[in-house]
Amino acid sequence: MTMQDFDDLSPRMAQSHLERAFMEEYLRGLGLALNDLRLLPTPKARELLRAASVYASMRLSEVESRSHLVEELHGGPTPM
Repeated sequence: MTMQDFDDLSPRMAQSHLERAFMEEYLRGLGLALNDLRLLPTPKARELLRAASVYASMRLSEVESRSHLVEELHGGPTPM
């Protein structure tokens, strides 16, 4: 997905895509892909999905924190 694709999405939809990308990043670090989870026993797949979700949540929080910091450094949010 390109940056232009993200620009065309609603903020909520863009966040969903980013969350999925972070989950895929986590699983890639383990040598897996999302589709690979279908081949695993259900308890193991759930455990990995839960861990990937926690990882994605932490990364999204980091992105949000950085966004707020940049806004503060540049004088607050831009007026609508």
